[in-house]
Amino acid sequence: MYSFTRRLSVFGKTLCFGLALLLSSSLQAIDKSIDASSTNFSVIQNFIEHERQSAGLQNKTLKVGDLTWHYSEGGLSQKPSILLLHGLAGNRDNWNKVAQYLTPYYHVIIPDLPTNFDAQIPKKFDISVPNVSSELRQFIEALHIENNLNIAGHSLGGSIATYYASQYPFDTQSLFLLSSAGIYKDAKTSYALNPAQLKSLVITKPGDLDQILSKLMQSPPPIPSNIKIAQENLLISQAFQTTQLIDQVIKLNQIYTPETFARLARSVEAPTLILWGKQDQIINYEVATELQQLIKRAETPIILNNVGHMPILEAENLVAQSYLPFLAKTQNLKNPLADKLIPLN
Repeated sequence: MYSFTRRLSVFGKTLCFGLALLLSSSLQAIDKSIDASSTNFSVIQNFIEHERQSAGLQNKTLKVGDLTWHYSEGGLSQKPSILLLHGLAGNRDNWNKVAQYLTPYYHVIIPDLPTNFDAQIPKKFDISVPNVSSELRQFIEALHIENNLNIAGHSLGGSIATYYASQYPFDTQSLFLLSSAGIYKDAKTSYALNPAQLKSLVITKPGDLDQILSKLMQSPPPIPSNIKIAQENLLISQAFQTTQLIDQVIKLNQIYTPETFARLARSVEAPTLILWGKQDQIINYEVATELQQLIKRAETPIILNNVGHMPILEAENLVAQSYLPFLAKTQNLKNPLADKLIPLN
């Protein structure tokens, strides 16, 4: 059991570590990279706050044990709850564009996970998937949303969501996995086959951001130049730390196997929707079928054409169009563990 847990603890890092470092830094992290009195800071702050407000989200903070959680909340609390999880070193605001379609109908919670650089966490905090999932459970219980929870995760957030659903099958109403990290037999990309390639995604000098975004997205959304410059400067300042963490991933990669991941996926009982971008250069879309075959109640994967690894930023309307009907039909489904008369397939 120890070996199984240890392998799960970092399997998500192997496949999506580099991309999550590149996409979006939270407002707290940007604070550290630019002068709070500067025009750039005001522009960034206003931009993020406008996105949250447009999505019907409010900024909130909650201390649970040793962790201080920063999260966004929207929708009526009496409606079914949805938890949206970002990738490693990403942040909750990656989900803002999708959330605007969800908050009119559901109670939406989007936390900043303790995997990003600026999270308020204890020193030497274990950012493994099992430990983050355990801490996430405590956060969920503190919010009193653990019953019949709908959970969605992108990239590393998908692996955390999968692990959570496997550990709390009675409480998970549905699972939505987008470009989800894992160890796949059908993996073909250089980043999946050789984690050392992740170093090519580290931003080390001005001009790198545009090049990296073209690898992560088929059609990167426009970013105001002043925001892009501030973001790029932050990522450059983190390059050494990022490279060190990737080195750790490379050293540990030999212990991971597709069988380890398959064992986890097979233990998921919740109805599951899988979505991938056909032009994903980080984790090739063919693994979506492999993932479907592992999860008992997974639907046929949705493959979006002309979309890369970041559907929540590249095609938020198509993501919502796929997710909302799935949510509607799964809210009244009974848990097969509670009613053995319901077939698993």
